Amino acid sequence: MSAPQGSLSLRQYGASPGSHAHPHFQVLLGLDGVLELDVQGRGQRIGAGQGCVIAPGERHDFEARSGSRCLVLDTAHAGWAHCPAQPARSAQALALAHYLAQALQHPDSLAQHHGPLLLLDAWRAPHATPKRQERPIDWNQLAVWTSQHLHEPLSVAQLARQVCLSPSRFAERCRDETGLSVMQWLRQQRLALAVQLRGSGLCVAETALRCGYLSPSALTAALRRLRPH
Repeated sequence: MSAPQGSLSLRQYGASPGSHAHPHFQVLLGLDGVLELDVQGRGQRIGAGQGCVIAPGERHDFEARSGSRCLVLDTAHAGWAHCPAQPARSAQALALAHYLAQALQHPDSLAQHHGPLLLLDAWRAPHATPKRQERPIDWNQLAVWTSQHLHEPLSVAQLARQVCLSPSRFAERCRDETGLSVMQWLRQQRLALAVQLRGSGLCVAETALRCGYLSPSALTAALRRLRPH
């Protein structure tokens, strides 16, 4: 291998050459035909778009009864130690392999210089996009603010503004973090304050007004639903 990233070649496979091993990674990607491969006693077939990463020192043997053509990379690049057995983006890897196979026919091509790292990039699984870190919602603080404004016709947008979120994102997080929709959470706050005020002796009409119920009868019905049947 002339470069650390490795050396690419286009190979035709036929009869078995006998079991052997290499001191470096050998990466095979099928272009045509089917290659029967045995690596450390594990058998597999490599067809077009399928591949195999053979680790340093692993004994392997192969045979292609009807012939097989593969792009082969011999490399010491440590990144291949963390790659899956098959290319994560097989369609892109196969398209790249066909291009590199053609480019290798031209001595002035940059395929040998850039191809090994491009193949590695197409082979390994893409990194997951990290989740955006969001400020936690202080639900206790929001409940205190809400209790002071229950006499107003509160909306999802008003509650969302208190925690610096869009209405849609606040609705999602309310469902995820409390198990309730925003309106269910708001009804829970109304009812909790109503129970507290009625327990302190405040009349039904005044309690309904402070908690945002449309009428004393609406509050009475809500409180009745709390009683065990």
